[in-house]
Amino acid sequence: MRILLWYWGRKGAGGQLALALADALRRRGDVGLALSLSAQADLLGPMRALGMPLDAVPTYASAAGFAAGFLRLPLLARRLRRQALDFRADVVVSVMTHLWTPLVAPGLKRAGLRFVPMVHDADPHPGDPGAFWEWRLTRELDAAESVIAFSDSVAAGIARRRPGLAVHRLELGALLPAPVAERPRAADGTVRFVHVGRMRAYKGLDLLRDAWRLLAPRHPEARLLVAGEGDVEALAPGLAALPGVTVEARWLSESEMAAMVAGADAVVLPYREASQSGVAPVAHGLGVPVVATPVGGLAEQLRDGVDGLLARALTPGALAEAMAALCDPARRAALAEGARETGRRLNDWDATAARLVEILRG
Repeated sequence: MRILLWYWGRKGAGGQLALALADALRRRGDVGLALSLSAQADLLGPMRALGMPLDAVPTYASAAGFAAGFLRLPLLARRLRRQALDFRADVVVSVMTHLWTPLVAPGLKRAGLRFVPMVHDADPHPGDPGAFWEWRLTRELDAAESVIAFSDSVAAGIARRRPGLAVHRLELGALLPAPVAERPRAADGTVRFVHVGRMRAYKGLDLLRDAWRLLAPRHPEARLLVAGEGDVEALAPGLAALPGVTVEARWLSESEMAAMVAGADAVVLPYREASQSGVAPVAHGLGVPVVATPVGGLAEQLRDGVDGLLARALTPGALAEAMAALCDPARRAALAEGARETGRRLNDWDATAARLVEILRG
């Protein structure tokens, strides 16, 4: 089977996913692999080091570059089609959507190429603009031969939109940028919670704030780090001023994010809505348990009581109760062992690649 992996994004989880899949696929003797990536991608160097045929496509690195790039887009779309045809690709797999994907994907179908996108969300997140989102997903699904989803929640959403379109499930593995050293746990009994990633309305930072107000007086040993790009004061006024809370509002590289997770006793995901989380498998891949709200794909990613805890309800009290359970050393140690067990599966990218090939052959 000859696969063209396509991802024109510059940074973030899409690049990590493309790299992990490409590295695993290249080790298989039954797969030919080529890559179409952004020339501005953060991980272009490591991707080149894999030794696979790679076309580095000039996309953009700024808002001005994005606007100017539209003039080149017809040429770039033809360039992708030509690469796929010259490579004799059996399928073009989009690892994650990009702002230009809906403008390029229809041409793949018109050229007779199989197009299989990995769809990470079937609906816009609350607070996100929906008009462009709907147009973008409609264009991608119209061009797709079939779709890959990372949770049953997203698969069901796609099935509602396109009842006749085949939707395949693939488990999202741990996207670890490199081996991450585990930090020794605090000897003074401190319990370190961490919430990392872009700060968005649907991620429930206000819910986390209210839960922390309940937790902190009962567990003064607890500490919370909230880190990522966004305006925490707009999303959760007063969170940064609470005792035991540290906020780092800035863009995090994948390696920084992994290091913060590795140094935590637990990751907290207070989402009000979720398709799935890329942070949860990173945590498990590093042997760190997760406490999360019972929404969307989060309930699928956690084995409640084994590698993490699901709050009983979407309320500050229920989230605080689940976090308090992680403050018990024996309970925390048991959940960490469960997280390490889950992590062994999520770190097995050879198995993930095998499942992907099985899907594409089917």
